[in-house]
Amino acid sequence: MRNEARRNPDEAPATAYPRRRSAFSPAADVIGSDLDLHVTGNHIVHALTPGFCDAASVYLLERWLLEENAYLAADPPQIEARRLALRVGSDAPEDWEGALPVGKVIVFPRGTPYARALATRQTQLLDGVDAHTSERLSASAGQNTRINARINNLLQATSFLVVPLHLRGTAVGFIACTRGPDGVPFSAVDAVAVESLAARACVALDNARRYERERRTALAIRRSLLPATTHAFEGCRIAHGYLPAGQDNIIGGDWFDVLKRPGDRVGLVVGDAMGHGPESAVAMIQLRTAARTLAGLDITPAELMRRLDALACDTPGASFATCIYVEWDAERHTCTLVGAGHPPPLIRGPDGRAAPITLTSAGLPLGLGKGAYEPTVLDVPEPVLLLLYSDGLVESRDTDIDQGIARLAGLLDAAAADPTDTTGPTDPTGPDTLRSLCRRLLHTTSATEGGADDRTLLLAELTPAKH
Repeated sequence: MRNEARRNPDEAPATAYPRRRSAFSPAADVIGSDLDLHVTGNHIVHALTPGFCDAASVYLLERWLLEENAYLAADPPQIEARRLALRVGSDAPEDWEGALPVGKVIVFPRGTPYARALATRQTQLLDGVDAHTSERLSASAGQNTRINARINNLLQATSFLVVPLHLRGTAVGFIACTRGPDGVPFSAVDAVAVESLAARACVALDNARRYERERRTALAIRRSLLPATTHAFEGCRIAHGYLPAGQDNIIGGDWFDVLKRPGDRVGLVVGDAMGHGPESAVAMIQLRTAARTLAGLDITPAELMRRLDALACDTPGASFATCIYVEWDAERHTCTLVGAGHPPPLIRGPDGRAAPITLTSAGLPLGLGKGAYEPTVLDVPEPVLLLLYSDGLVESRDTDIDQGIARLAGLLDAAAADPTDTTGPTDPTGPDTLRSLCRRLLHTTSATEGGADDRTLLLAELTPAKH
């Protein structure tokens, strides 16, 4: 069996790929156009099959995907690689789920062409599949006659090519190409063409991996910030909504929570640390954690805000953060509000009209150390809707903030008067109605405004206890 090791692909002449570019399908031109690992992998195999080879697959090292340390040895006893993409002829990946499923992690021992390609960073060119691959393919045969025929064709391959994927001196995976008995064996020029394709694919795969890592981090942080709305609170039902201003991997400074307070009281809080990105996210997380800790103490809402202000003074990125805190006492029928430079909540009573609450003092933003936070106490004898929100729902370049608040109040009235929502099931007597209102308010404001800031809202239905 022929077993040729190509030279280091870093030494390939710059003109090698253009000479063979016509061998690849137009899918080669879109490699890197999408920041998704699986989409990028599919672009690679679609560029290679069926025009260039009969079957192609892309594998990425599991350690690289998990961002673990590189192998200590240049030639490890085995490698673990995840099958990222596969295409046999014109088949879709789903056709091969039972035999060669995408996403499966496979162990390749030392001595296989895959391990050699990664250890030496040289392309492996063979006149047939190796023994390890042959055993894996044979073991993949099942009840599907067509798939079994395709596997048998691969076992009789007359040419097999394994091209390493490496980036900045680090092995990240490999591309495997196969030509069946009816195909022309791969040549050295073919190997150079795939090496050039692999070099470009590596950059695209790395970009996609980095983006997915950042997106996972952002989503994990957001999920951790969801208030405990599954808990039962006396006389208080909650729904919340959040709509980011930018891409999904952008973390804003908005935060919100529902806090259980001593004496069966409930604390509702919405805040906004300035800016976007990691600094704002860190400040936001620290403020939210502090508010949760303070909520466990039997202190007044004004004292809670003063302590939050003191902590913000020593928290990088937390200065000038705004916040609104509301404490609901269903037994006493009182709603106590303390603001720190934040837009006032909206309240919608039995008269069916929503309006902003006039606070005793709007308060200074957190982190200035000069906040004289004064409470505003409302008597709530009848059930009401209370809406806390971030300034992203009411501020825009075209309108004054007071106009934005008035517009939001009108939207709340319209949505509450007609709770029908086509985006999901609703229950006119249950929490689905509140969730429906949140969705409608978020997406209505998104459609009418420029979307320059995050949109966060916390909607509460307050019901006084009956004595």
